[in-house]
Amino acid sequence: MIAIIDYGAGNLNSIQKALEFIGEKTIILETGNLKEIDKYSGLVLPGVGAFPGAMKRLKENKFDEFIDAFVATGKPFLGVCLGMQLLFEWGFEDQKTEGLGLLKGDIIKMKTEYKIPHMGWNQLEIVKNDPLFEGLPENPHFYFVHSYQLAEITDEVLATVGYGTTIPAVIRKDNVIAFQFHPEKSGDNGIKLLKNFRELL
Repeated sequence: MIAIIDYGAGNLNSIQKALEFIGEKTIILETGNLKEIDKYSGLVLPGVGAFPGAMKRLKENKFDEFIDAFVATGKPFLGVCLGMQLLFEWGFEDQKTEGLGLLKGDIIKMKTEYKIPHMGWNQLEIVKNDPLFEGLPENPHFYFVHSYQLAEITDEVLATVGYGTTIPAVIRKDNVIAFQFHPEKSGDNGIKLLKNFRELL
């Protein structure tokens, strides 16, 4: 069973429906109960909203401790869009805010001459092979909605996207996986990517 974290800012219904479409049982978590970690084979942190408010709600509901403990089990953990950005050390949306610190790096406003937010379909450039990309086209398209990005191309970046600047789009460090785009809104490519995530469970 895959648990989806509800901290008041997530696109819960669409990610839940996508996971159930590929045959996964899901549950929505409203608090981070450490006693329940063994029940779940995977964990998803979705996200729509602003970095400071999201981190505040995660801490209030003890999800920060829950996520740390879950990642320590070695089971797959996925962050999507804002949920991806929260995995890093610091966010600079509105104010400097400490993130979950599972991945190294800062989240900054995009520096591009193009319109912000970056919204719509865009094509990935896969820079490192990974089982997550099994069965996908060479340069697959996914659906993006965001104004902030990871500041640097770190060693954990598996794929990038161009939007007047280079944006890290898929990051993986062991069992911690992060997508800047929305797989649940990305048609067949998104479903295939979620199936590949499921294979890690």
